[in-house]
Amino acid sequence: MMATSTLPLFYKSPRPLAVERDSALSFRAPETFAFAAATNSVPLLAAEFASACKHFPIVFTEGPSPQPVALLGLRTGENLFVDQNGAWQEGVYIPAYIRRYPFIFMENTATSEFTLCIDEASGCLVDGQDNPFFADGKPTEMATKALDFLREFQGQHAFTVEFMTAVYAAGLLTEKRADITLKDGQIFSLSGFMVIDEDLLNKVPADEFQRWRERGWLGVIYAHLLSVRSWSTLLDWVSRRG
Repeated sequence: MMATSTLPLFYKSPRPLAVERDSALSFRAPETFAFAAATNSVPLLAAEFASACKHFPIVFTEGPSPQPVALLGLRTGENLFVDQNGAWQEGVYIPAYIRRYPFIFMENTATSEFTLCIDEASGCLVDGQDNPFFADGKPTEMATKALDFLREFQGQHAFTVEFMTAVYAAGLLTEKRADITLKDGQIFSLSGFMVIDEDLLNKVPADEFQRWRERGWLGVIYAHLLSVRSWSTLLDWVSRRG
């Protein structure tokens, strides 16, 4: 469902921000969501399920390390929620993975430390001091907020990995295929994604079910199950675009 790459989705040239090099540079926020227009799915955090399920189907990638994704379109390379001007559809939830762009953490696996990075190809690095990354040799409020957002993102990512590890270990995921016919006769076939099987969920032992309740995972699972209703939202948007 998602294109494989050695770099994370959207990022072309991420590099660390450094006071020695970037003190004369400012941040210019992306003016549109055009960078997300050519993907039909993005990674999703477990904490986002409750908000995202109202707008997108939430499914899981295949393999031993499944990842939750928000399905944003039926065609490969088309995000139904970004219009031709790069605007995100009003009132529709924007996944955190998209909101964090062009910032990202780079992990030093040897020291388990994270460094704030930015995608140099994003066009968000500009000369001047209108919205600087550093002032007097220290990160500005803008840079600090970006760090805080990424720390929260990283923490929620760890929670998501723990949740998905438990779901996979319990054998709750089953392969799903969607064959969709529009009113004009167009047929879309989506495959290669997984969903939680509700029948298998109901067979989870009581003590394990209680542990999941204590970890806050049951609400995440139910939001995923509810997100099935959002398939109709995608169909509506496809019909509008033609």
